[in-house]
Amino acid sequence: MALIRPIQPMPPDIAARLQSDGLQHAYDQRPPYQRNDYLGWIAQAKRLETRQKRIDQMCEELAGGRLYMKMIWRDIPSGP
Repeated sequence: MALIRPIQPMPPDIAARLQSDGLQHAYDQRPPYQRNDYLGWIAQAKRLETRQKRIDQMCEELAGGRLYMKMIWRDIPSGP
């Protein structure tokens, strides 16, 4: 399934944070729409403090594995 929304670029600071927190694999395992939504949501922040809070929330949700934008999310494996 292709994304209809514009594809958001990965900012270098977020890529570095995912690496340093050991969350790159968790990020990569999320569906493309979630990865894109996280990056778009973070990019829309007008204040640096808001941007940082959003990055922190994304990392917490990735680390926990059960939430997406404060909503319950359960990964459904595809195929055998």
